[in-house]
Amino acid sequence: MFLFRRGPARVTHRVTPAQAYQRTAGAARTDAGAGNAADAHAPSDGARGDAVLLDVREQAEWDAGHAPGAVHAPLSRLLGGAALPVAAQDRPLVVICRSGHRSRQAVGLLTGRGAEAVDVEGGMKAWAAAGLPVLVDGGSSGRTA
Repeated sequence: MFLFRRGPARVTHRVTPAQAYQRTAGAARTDAGAGNAADAHAPSDGARGDAVLLDVREQAEWDAGHAPGAVHAPLSRLLGGAALPVAAQDRPLVVICRSGHRSRQAVGLLTGRGAEAVDVEGGMKAWAAAGLPVLVDGGSSGRTA
């Protein structure tokens, strides 16, 4: 006889890159007069920047390019027990990686630690494809790696 434990279904909350941009500091830092592709994704109700965009890619991926305002915390460090960076503590988290796999894993880990977290569908690949900004440290254009 097999016994199966029944309980609430595990729900993974996902957001689109545009929704992630609206909820994070990236939207808050956009110059409304710039007229770039990212402006089309900015919310019209003024609700910007309530969450932290947490990038869980590894250092080389981050160095190639990341979303403006993102906070870096590689999944490998989080899995090793590292704490969230101070800028991401006690804030809602929107978690992103390259394609979405690691961010889903990070959301499971972080919600298990008591954080409020969602992941970005399609990761940085979808972010860039949506025309959202990808920068390197210093502010020049970056790429997804």
